[in-house]
Amino acid sequence: MPYETAIDQWEAGERRLAAAPPAERAKLERVTRAIEDELRRRLGGAFTADELAELYDAGTGWCSDVALTVAPEDPEAWDVRVVADAAFAHYLRGAVDFAGGRRF
Repeated sequence: MPYETAIDQWEAGERRLAAAPPAERAKLERVTRAIEDELRRRLGGAFTADELAELYDAGTGWCSDVALTVAPEDPEAWDVRVVADAAFAHYLRGAVDFAGGRRF
């Protein structure tokens, strides 16, 4: 999946997270942070936006596993369209070729 397609999905995930009811938001954010931690482990140090998009394109099934581990009693926190996409959007900010809200 090209970066241009992935970023649209990631930004939609951020919007879904921001729009979540307050009672659910803390759970969703906890899972999102755990997925970001796993992204850090999988990508290591410096990475590009394209490398992040390639990882996303390879599949996000592992994100469901993280969500189930972190929030086993909270099925509302298992929606990868929220937690995974938001995590990828947040993690993108650390890409070596991304700054000011855009890729350069």
